[in-house]
Amino acid sequence: MTKSKVKGSGTKQSPLVLKTPPGTSEFEAYRDETLDPPALIVQVGKTEVGYQLRGLDDLREMLKQQGDWTPLGSADEQKPAAEGTVEAWARSPKNPVGGWYGLKKGLRGRFGMYVPPVMEAMGLAEVEHNPKNNRMRAR
Repeated sequence: MTKSKVKGSGTKQSPLVLKTPPGTSEFEAYRDETLDPPALIVQVGKTEVGYQLRGLDDLREMLKQQGDWTPLGSADEQKPAAEGTVEAWARSPKNPVGGWYGLKKGLRGRFGMYVPPVMEAMGLAEVEHNPKNNRMRAR
C-alpha cells in the first residue's frame, strides 16, 4: 500500500504509522474493506474515526481536475471549513458522495488532517509539511 518510507502496510494487523501534515501528531490508518461502506480507519490516541474509502480516489480525482495546490483546511465537524479547501470539499453536497466522507457523527471532520498523509504514503499526492496552512496536490 505504501510507496514512501512509512511504517506499516495499511492493514488492520499492520496499520500505517503516519504524522499529521505539520508533523505534530502521530496516528495510525488502515483500510477495512469488510465494512459497509468500505472505510479508511484512523486511530488517533484512543479516538477512532473513519472515512469512506472511496474518498482517497475521489479526492485524487478532484485534485487532478484542479491541477494545482489545494489548501487542506482541516476542521472539526462542529466548525465550518474554509471555502476552497480539501476539508470543505469532503463535506460538500457537490462532492461525489453528496456530503460527508466522515462516517461517525460528531467525528466526521478532520478529513483534511488525516487523509492527505495516507494519500502521500500511497504515492497518490504530494503534501506540504509546514507548521500551518499546508496544501496538497495530486501526483
